[in-house]
Amino acid sequence: MDVTVRLFASLREHAGIGTTQLVLADGATVADAIAALREGALAGLPENAPFVTAVAREYVTPDHRLVAGDELALVPPVSGGGGAVRMADVVDETIDVEAVRRSVADPETGATVVFMGTTRSVPSLEYEAYVDMAREQIAQIAAGVAERHGCVAVACVHRVGLVPLGDPSVVVAASAAHRAEAFEGARALLDTVKAQAPIWKKEHYEEGPSAWVEGTLPQA
Repeated sequence: MDVTVRLFASLREHAGIGTTQLVLADGATVADAIAALREGALAGLPENAPFVTAVAREYVTPDHRLVAGDELALVPPVSGGGGAVRMADVVDETIDVEAVRRSVADPETGATVVFMGTTRSVPSLEYEAYVDMAREQIAQIAAGVAERHGCVAVACVHRVGLVPLGDPSVVVAASAAHRAEAFEGARALLDTVKAQAPIWKKEHYEEGPSAWVEGTLPQA
């Protein structure tokens, strides 16, 4: 059976390609696919190289059985409902911060918190994402945050591509009846997106080679 494999960030650079095809036996598992990759596109990858796997944009374990036509993604460490999810997006252009804020406006709220993460200390940051999966993950995370923290509305937009010094790479917003819920919701949304969404960050320096920022593996 044929399976499409997607590689990202450091794994893509190691292989020299972002997408490859595998021909596997019927009933093969994710572990079988990884073994085949280590003999091909990922030959020479250290045995302890950290990554998790996703099929159909959902994280899966190594014993997950693949079927013909599946898209298997290898996800290296990522950099970092009761309410309505008004925006959950990944864009390749400057984020309209005011539009994100307006999206969570509601007459039932007395507090709105907006957080903007910007490039600092280096000339630019470069973000790469498994875009379709990242959008779905952000939407799911946002819905859970809104429910758990009693937010009326939440939003999150993340940028990919080159983000110059001082420009926003991620904007989150949360509105609630009271400030405590809005603050807690905004922080939880940001922290969970940074931990779970398949988005990677590379720092570009004034001198020397650029480098991927080390992160943590998402929870499958």
